[in-house]
Amino acid sequence: MKRDERPLRLLLVEDNPGDALLVEEYLEELILRPEVVHVQRFNDAVQLLQDENYQFDTILLDLSLPDIYKEELIQQIDDIVGKLPVIILTGYGDLDFAVKSLSVGVSDYLVKDTINALVLYKSVVYSIERHRFIRSLRESEKRYMNLFELNPSPMWVFDTDSLEFLEANQTAEKIYGYTKKEFLKMTLKEIRPSEDIPIMQEVVNRTIAGKNSSLQDEIYRHQKKDGTIIKVEIRNNVIEFKNKKAIIAIATDVTEKLLQLKAIEQQNKQLREIAWMQAHVVRAPVARLLGIIDLMKTGELNLAEKEEMLEYVLSSAEELDQIIRDIINKSETVFTSDEGESRL
Repeated sequence: MKRDERPLRLLLVEDNPGDALLVEEYLEELILRPEVVHVQRFNDAVQLLQDENYQFDTILLDLSLPDIYKEELIQQIDDIVGKLPVIILTGYGDLDFAVKSLSVGVSDYLVKDTINALVLYKSVVYSIERHRFIRSLRESEKRYMNLFELNPSPMWVFDTDSLEFLEANQTAEKIYGYTKKEFLKMTLKEIRPSEDIPIMQEVVNRTIAGKNSSLQDEIYRHQKKDGTIIKVEIRNNVIEFKNKKAIIAIATDVTEKLLQLKAIEQQNKQLREIAWMQAHVVRAPVARLLGIIDLMKTGELNLAEKEEMLEYVLSSAEELDQIIRDIINKSETVFTSDEGESRL
């Protein structure tokens, strides 16, 4: 079998010189340039792991060391396994304890009397790859949790059966007024007005049935801790969370948006009224004025008739002035409403 050419660096913690020598020989059989740092005491290993000049790919750790008891060793291993893989080397008498060590994240354990070059090499390589994969999963999980926790919109996860909250992000706490601890003692029903609970259950059922796309553009009422009602749009998806079938939801508060749309509709209505006044009401006095002026220019009127025509001109001018004032008042109402809405 061709030897592995990767430059692997291993920390061997073994107080028996004979066993240590045998391990190094096994490693050299299948690894071209293994760099083995050998220490006999656990405390020496801890110091090396804290030294930035030493970077190891894995640790080969004997369970029977002179400076630490097995129970304490397991506690110490718990701090190490998150950083790099640990392979336990044990005798037959330590087998039960070695199995127990797996619960704290040890990658593998090898019984010394059964070790050969191939067994040791496979354990080292598999442990390194497994540890790299697990670390990648943890980093990925952390990134997704950050996306969840720091999302600017309220998000939560709830159980599909009990409707109990399983998780809620910071924005949900801020918007709804509940702490995360309070959220995790509540159900989805408690952030909905009581009369809207049947609608809420229908939404949950549609999401479970895979019909959540039909929820788009629908508006729902939610209730904050202080009783305030807000309008929201909901996006739901079914996931598995902590071994439970759950739904992850993101809520978008559209309360202000709806108020703004309502204000815009009111403004448009007023503008239409202004346009109608300009198109119809204004034309009547203007048409009269034009007719009177034309008559005065072309007609042969005596003094009394001219005075009567001037009275008509004055009356039409006053009517036109009042219409213009009404238009100005309506326009001021529109702009005042717009400024007030912008401050919401």
